[in-house]
Amino acid sequence: MLGRTANGTFWMARYLERAENTARLIEAGFRMALTRDAATAHEEWRSVITTVGQTGLFEELYGQDYAGDRVWNFLLRDKGNPGSVLAMIEAARSNARSVRTALTREVWEAVNETWMVLTEALSRPVREALLGQVLATIRRQATLVRGAFDGSMLRNEAYNFSRLGTFIERGDNTARILDVKYYVLLPSVAWVGSSLDNVQWESVLRSVAGDRAYRWLNAGAMDPRGIADFLLLDRRFPRSLHFCIDKLRSNLAGLAHEYGHESEAHELMRGLGTRFHETGIEGIFDFGLHEFIQDFIAANQQVAQAIERDYRFYA
Repeated sequence: MLGRTANGTFWMARYLERAENTARLIEAGFRMALTRDAATAHEEWRSVITTVGQTGLFEELYGQDYAGDRVWNFLLRDKGNPGSVLAMIEAARSNARSVRTALTREVWEAVNETWMVLTEALSRPVREALLGQVLATIRRQATLVRGAFDGSMLRNEAYNFSRLGTFIERGDNTARILDVKYYVLLPSVAWVGSSLDNVQWESVLRSVAGDRAYRWLNAGAMDPRGIADFLLLDRRFPRSLHFCIDKLRSNLAGLAHEYGHESEAHELMRGLGTRFHETGIEGIFDFGLHEFIQDFIAANQQVAQAIERDYRFYA
């Protein structure tokens, strides 16, 4: 496969995953803000901006005004934000169009439909009364593309590069959400273990679509350490870091089988996988949750960069 084709499928998947993750994060922030007074609600919205790593750009455009409608429109459709959902959907479609011959008709039509539907939905500022509907549309369209992809694509190079893009992005998103919990969401360490703390942890679960799965496994109990264990190490949950690592290893193995050799990315992935297999939640907390997550984010990025180099994405 040509490097530019690998690049197109990889980034198509990353942009689609990032758009869905942003929508889920906005929904979690909106739920939390509804239960808070105005000052605290602004802090909730600030945490959303912090999680997506766009604090600098947002404050350059709007200063310290973290009003809800300003934040969600910035993240959904602001032309001054190259990381908005609208910009990501346009980038995903552009990448899909550039690799059209590597995709099935079903996948291309699903991506193109997603672009048309969301371009219309985000053509004007999103009011609070319509926010839930718009976010549900983003999630639904992402699910449509994922279903078309899983149901119609050959398990070949294009499939493997797309899946690598998906799980690189998903792992990064889950890690950032969990990390921000300790440094932004709580107003003070004195709140740890309080009812506010428990509600905040529930918002973290909601932002990764894990609240119902966690409750099924834990009889509804909200335990911060258990939630961290679930999001980091539970290999059954499709947005946990361990699940993402397992899928990255599987799809890299598929490429090694396809090309007949391994690369630097495989070696980096083995090191990352070994770290997770050998570390329990107690060891993570002893090491430091923030430090562990930052190490993961850096290693995950190194794997992504190695994939781009190894398979000559820009050749």
